[in-house]
Amino acid sequence: MSPRSALVNEELRRRSKERLLHAAVELVSEHGYDATTLGDIADRAGSARGLVSYYFPGKRQLVQSAVHRLMHRTLEEALEREPCTEDGRERMARAIDAILGLARDRPVLMRQHMAGLLQAEGFVPCPEQRRLAELLRDTVARHGSCDVDADYPMLRALLMGAVFAALVPGVPMPVPVLRAELFKRYRLDWAMGVPPDTEVPGGTCGAGRTDLARFFATGPAPECPAPALRPGPEGQSK
Repeated sequence: MSPRSALVNEELRRRSKERLLHAAVELVSEHGYDATTLGDIADRAGSARGLVSYYFPGKRQLVQSAVHRLMHRTLEEALEREPCTEDGRERMARAIDAILGLARDRPVLMRQHMAGLLQAEGFVPCPEQRRLAELLRDTVARHGSCDVDADYPMLRALLMGAVFAALVPGVPMPVPVLRAELFKRYRLDWAMGVPPDTEVPGGTCGAGRTDLARFFATGPAPECPAPALRPGPEGQSK
């Protein structure tokens, strides 16, 4: 058997990392951050435990990357769902609903994420977070901002504040109330985006909310290329 090519090895590494991110989201959603170990994540992902430290410096970085992946893919899906639109107000409404939908549908996971941001090590930049930031900045720009550098941090802060308010133990604010305040600030009509109790196929409402796998798809393992055939006598192959 010929050795695997660099491209095949790279694809295997990517899929291994995807499985770890997926496992982290599932386990923290089920058991919370403190009760989830790196060993648990590796076992759920079907990976060697040493691979976790190869890809991530620690559990906090892994979990933050996993949650940021879920957030940016949820936001991306909401912005691009059918019917596609270039309308800036509609896209802002979809963005708000996507993030608030995660607070509603994944309270354990998002509460743990918010708590992690308040720890001493705090926010951990990663490629997943950068993609989330790009999508939110684009949303602000399409909404008509004249100063994206100032308006993007404000949108981010407002969304984080709304998620926090929705998840405060004992005194959570209802998501529709938080949605109404954000829609008022950005001059959005209530019917835009995904109003509460509205079913949108594949969106943040309905059965699609339980399907995490589509955000961490890995597919079948790539096959090694077959050895090249060597020409033999009289044009025959060996």
